[in-house]
Amino acid sequence: MFAVIKTGGKQYKVAANDVIVIEKLDLAAGDAVTFDEVLLVGGDAGTQIGAPTVAGASVSAQVVEQTRTAHSISFHKRRRKNSKRKRGHRQDLTRVKILEILTGGAAPKAKKAAKTAEAAE
Repeated sequence: MFAVIKTGGKQYKVAANDVIVIEKLDLAAGDAVTFDEVLLVGGDAGTQIGAPTVAGASVSAQVVEQTRTAHSISFHKRRRKNSKRKRGHRQDLTRVKILEILTGGAAPKAKKAAKTAEAAE
C-alpha cells in the first residue's frame, strides 16, 4: 500500500517503513506526527483519489532527526566595479519514518519512541 501526502508545499509518495526528508517540523526526535493531507491511496484493493484529499485517510510517522542540507554558496562578482557579495544558506529539514497508512478514519497505533542510551541509564 502506498499514499501521496502533502506537507511543506510539496508532495511525497510514501509507503510503510519509508524514511523521507521533508521541510522542517517543530518536533523533537522520537515524536509522532500524523499527516492528514492524503491526496491518493493505492494498494491491492484499488486506488482512491481525493478531491482534494481522501476522506478518513491519514499517514502516521515518527521523527527520526532534525538535520540541515549542505552549505550552498551564492557568490556574485561584478567585474571592473570592485564589487562582490558572498552569501551562504543551509535549509532546515526533518527526517521522518513512515509507520503506517490509515484509511477509513482508523486511529494510529501508539508506538513508543526508542530509548536512547541516556534514558536507559
